[in-house]
Amino acid sequence: MLDELQFRRVAEAALDSLMQHLIVREEEAESGFEVDEQNGVLNVAFEEPAGKFVITPNAPVRQIWISALSTSFKLDWDETNSAFILPRTGEHLMALVDRLIGEHLAG
Repeated sequence: MLDELQFRRVAEAALDSLMQHLIVREEEAESGFEVDEQNGVLNVAFEEPAGKFVITPNAPVRQIWISALSTSFKLDWDETNSAFILPRTGEHLMALVDRLIGEHLAG
């Protein structure tokens, strides 16, 4: 298991990578959302349909939490894949967020 410093390092890198990915998607024509970062927390805001996703590291339990679509998704660090993964589906952080955005926009 990661210690707190290791967790903070890998979580920050994962969220930075996700932020860059979302900025590229945001700039696409009619992306339907805006992304911003505040104090290490990513917010994805939607106009139509209205909504907001919150993506945050949770150091005490060494997880990244996503609040989206009235659900909480808790991703664990997978050492083998060097990635945060949703245990239930095996989805990596970026793939999961992309899927959730698609589901919200299809609304």
